[in-house]
Formats: sequence, structure tokens, C-alpha cells
Amino acid sequence: MAGIRIATVCLASRGYPTVDENRRYALKLVDEALKINPDLICLPEAFTTFTVKKYRPLDKLAEEISGPTVKAFSEKAIEGCCYIICPIITRRDGRIWNSAIVIDRSGEVVGVYDKVHPVTSVPDYTVFEDGVTPGREYPVFDLDFGRIGIQICFDICFPEGWIDLARRGAKIVFWVSAYNGGFPLQAYACLNKYYVVSSVRTDRSMIIDPCGRILAETDYIMNVAYYDVGLDYIVCHHDFNYSIPDMIMQRYGDKVRVRSYRDDDLFIVECMDESIRLEDLQREVGFEGFQQYIERHRYAYTCIHDGSIPPPQKAAHGSRPQYQKWL
Repeated sequence: MAGIRIATVCLASRGYPTVDENRRYALKLVDEALKINPDLICLPEAFTTFTVKKYRPLDKLAEEISGPTVKAFSEKAIEGCCYIICPIITRRDGRIWNSAIVIDRSGEVVGVYDKVHPVTSVPDYTVFEDGVTPGREYPVFDLDFGRIGIQICFDICFPEGWIDLARRGAKIVFWVSAYNGGFPLQAYACLNKYYVVSSVRTDRSMIIDPCGRILAETDYIMNVAYYDVGLDYIVCHHDFNYSIPDMIMQRYGDKVRVRSYRDDDLFIVECMDESIRLEDLQREVGFEGFQQYIERHRYAYTCIHDGSIPPPQKAAHGSRPQYQKWL
């Protein structure tokens, strides 16, 4: 699978008195992002309503999914032939939801995530975000370049959603929010071994790799950031693999990207050219991913705890040195 370009925006804490003005501002940011030909653009949480007070209660601000905001950004998705994650307050089934709507390259809505953890807006925990209903599920969305998940703002405080998305095979989790989020986003990326992309109303939207490193970010001056990622990737431990990064670079150059993090004892291998498949590369060079390395240990520990001798395991690394290069 070839690399894809992910763009994220921040609002730089700019907001306006009406939904229409906020929508126009976000459309301007999307126009900026379209200039770099992204495969996906992510917008912040409830970007049309967060500064609008005149028409509250919230049900006066909520829109149908077929409403004017999704229609406007569907047109931009068609214009840019890209996906757009469009988070707004929605009205469905007689209830109000804090939603993130996934629009595909043809302008069609292909999925909706409803925030599972809206934050309380009264001291007794009986009303949440002025009337938002908590969602129940953590859906994944299969786009033409890979599987993604979404989390919204206060969801950052509940690890179970992030873990569930990893179990369901998400390669990128998009976190749309009112605030920057900080270090927990890097921790979730590292622990779950997927990309995390944030889009915030404040100033620091980030693109974070599966080892928790920030690859690109916005600020108050630059409100659009982007990065090319390869979703045919694997995170590996350095053990038995000290020469693998060099071997891959020598054989494939920029068609396969390798990032090594010695302090973590981890490296990431990303196929950036559609002619190269990760599983073929692994067979050719002879290496396994971090998770498989961990599972081999777990299996052996279980055997010992059960009172038996662990049977020999035949790993891709064979009898290579564990802690040094062999080339």
C-alpha cells in the first residue's frame, strides 16, 4: 500500500457568534488543507457551535446528518477527492449527540461515531454537555487506505475505548477535541501501536506515530499540519533485529521507511510504495513484529507456570545475535 497524506487543522481558539460564521471559518481551513492534496482532513470537535450562545438550548443548534454542515463539507470532499472527518452536534432519534461524521471521497457519509463519554455540565452529574446523550460503541471505519477509529475529547480519560479500537485493528485513531490533549495522546499511540491524529479547537493538533513520537503539529500561526504515513506498517523490537533497519534501507531506499527509537528499543517499518507488501518484506528479510515477540514470551511463561518445559519456538530471526548487529 502506498503512503497516504493525512491533514489536520486547529481553530487556534478562534470562534464566532453564529454557526454560519464558524462553518465558513472551518471551510477556509479546509481550503488551505486541500492545497496539499490530502487523502483525509480532520476537523475539531463540535466546531460549528462551541462559541454560539444565542440559540441555546443545544437542540436549537444540533443538525441532522443531512443538514447544511455535512452538505458543505461533502462538497469539499468531492472537490479534493479526500475523506473529511466532520465533528458536529447532531440530532437523531429524538436525541442530541456529540458526533464525528466520516465523509468519503465521493461526498457520502460512510460512518458516524457518537462520543461515548460526554463530560458532565452540572455538579450532580445528571446532564452532560448541555443535553448530549452518551454513545455506546467504538466503531471502526474501513476506508480505502485502511481501518480507522475515532475518539472525542473527554474519551481521552477512558482507556477502554482506545484499547478496544486497537483490538479491532485500527491503524489510525483520530481524536477531535476542545483542547490540546498533551502527553496521553502519545502514550495511547505508543501503548496501542497505532497512529493518533488530533484536531483541536485550541492550537496544537498533532500527528503521532505508533511509538508515540510527534511527526507534525499545528500552532497559532500555522493552522494546518500534514504528514505522509504508510499504513502497511509494523512496530518491531530491536532484539534479534539490530541489522534489520540497515538491510531494509540498503535494499529498498525510500520505498520502505524505517524509524528507529533506541531508547524504546523499538523501530517502525512502513511500506511507502504500493509495489511492496509488508508480509513479503518480513519473509524476505526475516523479522517479526513487537506483538509476536511479546506473545512468544507469554506462551513460554505459561508453560513454565503450568509446570512444563517450554517447547522450542521457530522464530523468523533464527539464531541471530540478540543484542548486536551481525552484518
